[in-house]
Amino acid sequence: MDMLATSRWLMLVISLPGSSGTPRMRVWRALKAQGAAVLRDGVYLLPHAKVALQVLQEQATTIIASGGDAYVLTFDSTDSSQAEHFRKLFDRTADYVRVSEALQKIKTALTKRRGLAAARQLKKIQREFDTLSGVDYFPGPAKQQVQQQLSQVSATVAALLAPDEPKAAMREIQQLNKSKFQNRVWATRARPWVDRLASAWLIRRFIDPKARIVWLKNIKKCPANALGFDFDNASFTHVGAHVTFEVLMISFNLDEDAALARMAKLVHYLDVGGVPVAEAAGLEMILNGARQQDVDDDKLLKEASKTFDYLYSSYLSEK
Repeated sequence: MDMLATSRWLMLVISLPGSSGTPRMRVWRALKAQGAAVLRDGVYLLPHAKVALQVLQEQATTIIASGGDAYVLTFDSTDSSQAEHFRKLFDRTADYVRVSEALQKIKTALTKRRGLAAARQLKKIQREFDTLSGVDYFPGPAKQQVQQQLSQVSATVAALLAPDEPKAAMREIQQLNKSKFQNRVWATRARPWVDRLASAWLIRRFIDPKARIVWLKNIKKCPANALGFDFDNASFTHVGAHVTFEVLMISFNLDEDAALARMAKLVHYLDVGGVPVAEAAGLEMILNGARQQDVDDDKLLKEASKTFDYLYSSYLSEK
């Protein structure tokens, strides 16, 4: 979203014949989804932004095509008190409170070991939070607090469902020369999910093209000559706030690649939560489908790697 100027606003003024119920409802739903404030019947307000302007213009076109009148106006607040009044119309604190209360219920339920149910509820709440964030034009402490709470609950649920997930180490990430990490055996936990799949892809694509990946059912049986990743005490695992994919990037000086940096944000979000990424839901569905279809981890990595290749190429093309 564009940087918002607190004194500049957009207004949509519409008038429809009394019998035009369907177009009126269609427009209302679109404006509600965008988080528009209602000043009075037929008058809607949004902070000035490119996306908001496009939405209002589209709705104006719909109104006119339905036989009504519509005007999109851009204006500046006449004084600071008016601007503050308008800002309060977009206060999402009460909505964040409802999300926070739902998260607290999940946290309470976890004491009864209801991990799978909590995970399903958490996905729903995550979608609600993402939608709310999308129309929070003037974010404040409430958003930050709920985002932190969401990350904490997500981590708790993940730990309950997958107790073998690595705990973040507190150490410096060393810079390594990838020429010394060629034709190696790399080992990680079997039945990989996002971070392990993405890390294995990163290893073969950017670090060690001839890497042999070993899938461990028991990390205590990791081969002595293997480079472990994404489990406790592995050569490459979570460090501080970084997931394994990010640690590998930093270790081998790949973090300056803008496309990989975007992928890192996506992997981080799907693995431990945090700042939402638009492509997350789609990638999660694709990988989940591949995981259900391929019980063989080598085949799963092969299929997942195609998705990561496509995603990386798409990010490169947007540079």
